[in-house]
Amino acid sequence: MTRRSTTGRITFVGAGPGDPGLLTRRALDAVADADHILHDRSLPATLLAAVVAGAPAEVEVSVAEGAAGDVAKVLLSGARSGRTVARLVAGDPLTAESIVREVQAVARTSIPFEVVPGVPLAEGVTGYAGAPTGGLRTTVEVRDVTALDFDAMVAVPGSLTLTLDAGDLPAVRDGLLAAGMSGQATVLVTGDGTTDTQSTSVSTLDGIVDAAIGLYGTLVVSIGAGVGLRDKLSWWESRPLYGWKVLVPRTKEQAGAMSAQLRGWGAIPEEVPTIAVEPPRTPAQMERAIKGLVTGRYEWVIFTSTNAVKAVWEKFAEFGLDARAFAGVKIACVGDATAAAVEAFGVRAELLPSGEQSSDGLLADFPPYDEVLDPIDRILLPRADIATETLAAGLIERGWEVDDVTAYRTVRAAPPPAPIRDAIKSGGFDAVLFTSSSTVRNLVGIAGKPHARTVVACIGPKTADTARELGLRVDVQPETANVPSLVEALAEYALELREKLASLPAKPRRGAKAQGPTAGRLAR
Repeated sequence: MTRRSTTGRITFVGAGPGDPGLLTRRALDAVADADHILHDRSLPATLLAAVVAGAPAEVEVSVAEGAAGDVAKVLLSGARSGRTVARLVAGDPLTAESIVREVQAVARTSIPFEVVPGVPLAEGVTGYAGAPTGGLRTTVEVRDVTALDFDAMVAVPGSLTLTLDAGDLPAVRDGLLAAGMSGQATVLVTGDGTTDTQSTSVSTLDGIVDAAIGLYGTLVVSIGAGVGLRDKLSWWESRPLYGWKVLVPRTKEQAGAMSAQLRGWGAIPEEVPTIAVEPPRTPAQMERAIKGLVTGRYEWVIFTSTNAVKAVWEKFAEFGLDARAFAGVKIACVGDATAAAVEAFGVRAELLPSGEQSSDGLLADFPPYDEVLDPIDRILLPRADIATETLAAGLIERGWEVDDVTAYRTVRAAPPPAPIRDAIKSGGFDAVLFTSSSTVRNLVGIAGKPHARTVVACIGPKTADTARELGLRVDVQPETANVPSLVEALAEYALELREKLASLPAKPRRGAKAQGPTAGRLAR
């Protein structure tokens, strides 16, 4: 019996205009099933990275080269060999004539294919720029300026949106003017649309080339009544931290959550690991503590960091234990973030600070030992090797016996690359966020002090004191010592700076009103 070969399939996947958050669920599913991703060279690097991150580890990634027929041959060859091929396209697949020709070439064969629509470039970028196109609209994808019917474009009712290469902008302007469009018509030109570096200028048609100075690659030009609504509807570039380059010096495992929150406020985070978390040099102390938990040695367990929570649960896994090992034990946490880490494992903390979320705040609320109410007088305190002994000493003063156990070690990470070190010292970052005293010391130790014009934000008083001891000016400190509050406090600080900047006489660039990634630096 002859075994039939398995035929693969081809999926044309619309990746949207640039923001990875605009990828549809169907697009992500298609990529997750792919053996080979074939993408346009023009696809933004951050978008491609986000797509590849959701693909299988062994996926092949390559650039689509040549004419539509050449690309179709590569797609068909992969599918005929039994592979699942994802053809990744910027925007929406069927709005680009070249991609339509690829789909037609595949459709002439028996190879199964499907098309996953994406957010079109023009609609996505104008939406992020705050310039609604309305229901009556014309979209033109400029591939060959000489083939454009400028008279028809000027005559159409409603809004007009063009996507074009920056190098074609002068010819398009001249064509629109020659067809009778007023040189004083208000236009919007946007570069790097829907990305962290999106930059938009409002100009006249006469001044559009000057307004686009510094913009490269694919631009989106909007003309119509919706342009006048930008001042009220611009939301992407109006976020408080838009354009701010923010240094995130944390452990590699912890940086992700803070970076995600910063991006939500519009910042461009740069993660620089300054601390590496490692197990204790000798595990015996932690092993005895875990056995003590199981045998009922402790009345309380106090967690002062998410790393301590992680260290205990790793030991639990090693011994085959789960949350039931905490039966009968009360848990206290130094703050909301630590409590959330505990709750993620199915355990709820009985005590958190009512005031300042710190060791001092927890100590202020912690009950003294009572021989009648407390059957056991011992507390387990798993913490870092370099943590201060203030909390343990305060608990002992309240009559408790404390097993102060080293749950993990914090060591200084390797220095960041030279360009990042130079940016730190020269003011290349608009802000730096410190979440512990050790991150302050280690950053200064491996990269030097941040420049004087860099905004310094510290999560709490002890971290701020350390920063000042090392000669740094502390600009931002939230009332509540946790990461969301720290990021929000920085955003509020940025808004105050923006208001001060708005009160100064404006100096627009050659008739253009720009709003983009320079906003953070201008605030200084």
